[in-house]
Formats: sequence, C-alpha cells, structure tokens
Amino acid sequence: MHRLLLLSCLWLLAAPPASGIFQRPTGTPAPLRLQYLLEPLHPTVHTRRGATATLPCVLRALPRNYRVKWSKVEPANYREDVIIITNGLYHKNYGPLSPRVRLRHSHRYDASLTITDVALEDEGRYRCQLVNGLEDESVSLTLHLEGIVFPYQPSNGRYKFNYHEAKRACEQQDSRLATYQQLYKAWTEGLDWCNAGWILDGTVHYPIINSREPCGGRLLLPGVRTYGARDKQKDRFDAFCFTSALQGQVYFIRGHLNFKEAGQACRNHGAAIAKVGQLYSAWKFSQLDRCDGGWLADGSVRYPITTPRERCGGLPEPGVRSFGFPSKEMRTYGTYCFVGK
Repeated sequence: MHRLLLLSCLWLLAAPPASGIFQRPTGTPAPLRLQYLLEPLHPTVHTRRGATATLPCVLRALPRNYRVKWSKVEPANYREDVIIITNGLYHKNYGPLSPRVRLRHSHRYDASLTITDVALEDEGRYRCQLVNGLEDESVSLTLHLEGIVFPYQPSNGRYKFNYHEAKRACEQQDSRLATYQQLYKAWTEGLDWCNAGWILDGTVHYPIINSREPCGGRLLLPGVRTYGARDKQKDRFDAFCFTSALQGQVYFIRGHLNFKEAGQACRNHGAAIAKVGQLYSAWKFSQLDRCDGGWLADGSVRYPITTPRERCGGLPEPGVRSFGFPSKEMRTYGTYCFVGK
C-alpha cells in the first residue's frame, strides 16, 4: 500500500501540469511583441543644435481605423506632451514644437517624425504610439544632442542659485541645465569640479576625477557625487549648463577695453558680445584657441585653449580658462564677439 502511494506521488510530480491550473511565474511580465510597429534599429538618434533630425517609426502593416501619435516624454513633470497625430491621410501638430515638426512619410508605412532646426530643449525621449483600439502599441526613441557641459556661477560667488535661478542663468548664457546623462558623460570625458550644482531634474551633483580633501575626501572613489533632490526654492548651489553647436561664429577683438567698450566694439562689427555658452561651443566645435582674456556678456573674462601651452595658463588639459569677474572698469582685456548666421 505504501509502495503504491509513493509511486502515485512520483507520477504526479513528473506529470505536466494541466492547462487549467498552469500559472506564469510572477515578476516582470514578458514584453508584448509588436504586431504593427517595427522595432527601431537604432533607438538613439544623434544630432546637433540647428540640424534636422528624424526619429524613425515605421509600420509593418496598416490596421483599419488607426492613428499614430507622437509625444515627448517629460520625466521631470511626469507627463507626455503631444506633438503630432495622424491617421495616415491627415495630420495635426500640437504644442511649441508645432512649427518645426513634420512627418517624413517617404512611403505609406512611414510615420517617422522629422524635427528641423533642432534646439537644446528638443533633447530627450520621444514615443511613437499606434492607437488602434485594444491593440495599442508604441516604441520609444531618444534624441541626443552632441554638446558640452560647463559649470556656472554668478559674479557674487558660489552657491547663489536656487533651482529656478540656475535654470534661468543657463538660458541667459545660450545653454540649458544639463541632464544627469549629460553630466555623467562630461565626467567620463574629464570634467572635474568640486562645487555642487543643479541639473535639469532638480537634483544636485558634482563630478570628481581626482579625489581630494576639499571634495569629499581622498578615500572616496572618483564619480558623479550626488546630494539628491533638493528644495528648488530654498536650497542654493551652482549650475551645470549644457550647450551644443552654434548657428554663428565667435571671434576675438584685441584691445584694452572696459566692459562697456567691449560691448560697443562688438556692436561696431555688427555682432554682440559673446555669451559663456557660445564661447564653450566655439571651443568645443570650432576649436577656437586663443591665449587672450576677453570680456563676455555676463561680465566675466575667459579664454579658450585647444592646444595647452606653458604661457597660456600652464594647465595640461584643453579648456575654457577664467579670470572670474574683474571690475568692469578695468581696461585690460579684449572681447569675444558672436555673430549669427
């Protein structure tokens, strides 16, 4: 009797489960297979400011009574902003991107989104969603701008910006607050800065290559160190700004000019005194290299070095060097001007 019971138990363990009681293991559900949309070959599209970029979204078949909706995902605000909706025959544009977007529509299955005159604020994640009743599906793509991150503080010293002031300060210097991904990439490329600064999502960080006592101590490993999310109104830090390629040119005018004379010298040439972001962009993308300090629009004096040399600051790495914010009455420096295309 015991032997028969044991054989029965072994048979039950070995037998396949009945379909009525089979359960999928709990955990992350398997992603749904796309039926109508093709998975993008490259989910990240690389571009520069001022360029034209296309985010691919192609259908493998056309369902009946479908619509395609493009939106931009804004994780900081927990929302998606609709950009364009089409039913294959007609379309409608929405929001601030409206004048600069269109559907590529190179064939009847093509719902790719083309953005002209790409701006700094266009970077981010986009979603192409097929709306088809119960069979809705979507693909996500990322628009990535080539650019440079630079730390920024005002003339009255470090840690003066709340979040909103930091955001405005970057915009005034032809840039925007950097994302974490942009700051992290800048750190991998050598950005080493001991002062903490705001980034776009409202968190505060500082990137360290060389561990040292004033920057968290020598025992901490290099990395992008974080203060986490801070109070956007009350807490005060510097800013990490991001800028991309220029639609124009930065050039230097030699002279012994005070700040007011520097601005006038640029205007005499049909230009404007350059902003900090414009100087960084010219250094990054046009390899602007000058050993001369020059006034910029915020009242600071800086100069860009592509080829480091002993008599140009003595530092071994390329970069934009700063003399800080000298008295605007000093007649010691030239000026950097910007003229748009």
